[in-house]
Amino acid sequence: MTAATKRRIRRAMGRKIMVVDDNEDAADLLSMLLEQLGNTTRVAHDAQAALDIIDDFAPDLAVLDIGLPQMDGYELARRLRERPLSSPLRLIALTGYGQSTDKECAERAGFDAHMVKPVAMDALEAVIEKLIAAPQ
Repeated sequence: MTAATKRRIRRAMGRKIMVVDDNEDAADLLSMLLEQLGNTTRVAHDAQAALDIIDDFAPDLAVLDIGLPQMDGYELARRLRERPLSSPLRLIALTGYGQSTDKECAERAGFDAHMVKPVAMDALEAVIEKLIAAPQ
């Protein structure tokens, strides 16, 4: 393990990240990769499951797909923003929707960042670092 990887793992310790994606394989893989970096994760495969676990898990950050069944990621983001959480929640849209209008919709829904699939893990990690470090 390189020194840079060890530094990243030390910085990541204690982060709690919720991954919401209806593609179970993609969600589980992302969760596994985030845990390898020292994060604690929870996975939900639909918006209602995310709403059900958010209060008990109290994540620092959530990575949400936009194309979810029943309730899309934009509405989920709005609902998460309405909840009285004990600490600020950062939201990342990780989606196949990459048009400028999609980015604008994500911003209006309360997302802190918008990323298009497939995303390089280093790029996602950099956005997470930036969001966690930024004051809310």
